[in-house]
Amino acid sequence: MRGIFLVARRDFAAYVNTYWGWGILALALVIDGILFNVQGLGRSPKFSAEVLQQFFYLTGGLTLIVSVPVTMRLFAEERQTGTMVLLETSPLSDRQLVLGKYLSGMAFVTAFAVFTSYLPAFIFVNGKVGTAEIAVGYLGILLMGSAGVAIGTWASAVSRNQIFAAVLGAVGITFFVVCWMLAGKVDAPFKAVISYLSFFEQQFQPFQQGRLNTEGVVFFLSVTFGFLLMATQSLCARRWR
Repeated sequence: MRGIFLVARRDFAAYVNTYWGWGILALALVIDGILFNVQGLGRSPKFSAEVLQQFFYLTGGLTLIVSVPVTMRLFAEERQTGTMVLLETSPLSDRQLVLGKYLSGMAFVTAFAVFTSYLPAFIFVNGKVGTAEIAVGYLGILLMGSAGVAIGTWASAVSRNQIFAAVLGAVGITFFVVCWMLAGKVDAPFKAVISYLSFFEQQFQPFQQGRLNTEGVVFFLSVTFGFLLMATQSLCARRWR
């Protein structure tokens, strides 16, 4: 466990000690604030629950977007700078490396989510929502963000440069986002399977509405585990080449 946290701390420090990490965080927060003001609050009167749902929808989408530039550096940058050999010859296992890199990405995504917490507070000015609804919504954001970070970690593990890692990670995340559209183009039984894979329309929506969805929890954790496992296997395969 100590090795995992050493890797996580090293990579997270690389985010917060450079303009890259703070630039991503600042840009995402500005965009989130603007979208919330335009789409969430708007000019027409809305119920507090509707405003909160819109906030989680927008912030959830931005969380997935943020996970792409954050994770593209995890392994791809190590290969570009030639420091990957130091990791491969370290006493850490592939599993520890992947988990450490993943935790650093999750720490950044969690920081983004925490910094957005002032936005739901505006709802209390003219409305009222339950703190449990807010907590459940943020749980959904972190779970979906976890899946996004895991996909990005895998993309970076199989890529030789950061650009390709970003493209591959974005494609992987986009697939899960647009599955509800793909489900409308196919027939049963594939329609139900593809629809089940949809991040927003199927799995995140209950969290967005303030309902704890155990099926969604299992789904996002399964996606996270699956992509981290593939990232570990990719590193293991590279060691034997």
